[in-house]
Amino acid sequence: MSVAKIIDGKKIAAEIRADIAAEVAAMKTAPGLAVIIVGENPASQVYVRNKHKACGEAGIYSEVHELPEATAQDELLALIDRLNTDDKIDGILVQLPLPKHISESAVIERISPKKDVDAFHTVNVGRIMLGDYDFLPCTPAGVMELLAHSGIDVCGKNCVVVGRSNIVGKPMAMLLLHANGTVTVCHSKTKNLAEVTRSADILVVAIGRAKFITGDMVGEGAVVIDVGMDRDENGKLCGDVDFDSVSKVASYITPVPGGVGPMTITMLLKNTVRSAKNAGKA
Repeated sequence: MSVAKIIDGKKIAAEIRADIAAEVAAMKTAPGLAVIIVGENPASQVYVRNKHKACGEAGIYSEVHELPEATAQDELLALIDRLNTDDKIDGILVQLPLPKHISESAVIERISPKKDVDAFHTVNVGRIMLGDYDFLPCTPAGVMELLAHSGIDVCGKNCVVVGRSNIVGKPMAMLLLHANGTVTVCHSKTKNLAEVTRSADILVVAIGRAKFITGDMVGEGAVVIDVGMDRDENGKLCGDVDFDSVSKVASYITPVPGGVGPMTITMLLKNTVRSAKNAGKA
């Protein structure tokens, strides 16, 4: 019985970020990212701090707009309008979730598709579907980089994605398809889930249920990518994959933390640089 090789997201992210920093240093004007956070969600605050810090390390100008929970939707939309026309800013990111009185879709649609570095705007979603895109959603793009850097070829492989969210599951399936994988998307209504997951050469799990995928649900030698960020019964950070049992069956596996997580912010930096270059800042 072999033990899976660990795909070290921290190490791969650090290599890509070093390349991004070198790219930024060679540009005549620094790219700029604006992050908007509404309310006091502690997890969101951590993410925003991490994004701000990562920008600083890469030489990207960054500003954080912290708005109170009670901010009116019109006020938030007016801020987005202002950032859309600000030449210093190449990327606009609104940290989700938003307070219940604000429409997520109205906010996402208000961001200029040219500055939508999360790639959530319907224009960018449509372009990803066609395979003709400027930006990719950060987490699925990070997964593709992890596979590429680990020498794992998607072409012709059976790829199974567990989860169908707009943020991870659906775009993940499209990117694997663009890389010539044969893709199956599973979700809460899938029959005989374990049978489907066992057929995967590459298994990507993004459902938000701690340690849901166990060793008996994974085929011998599969590549397993865990996008989950959960807490186990002891409050310890873990993924959607039961690492202990699955690592005995898989050929490659991502840990949580330290797998997909560091790649998400790295891809955000990459999208911001791309947007700046599109705006003529190269």
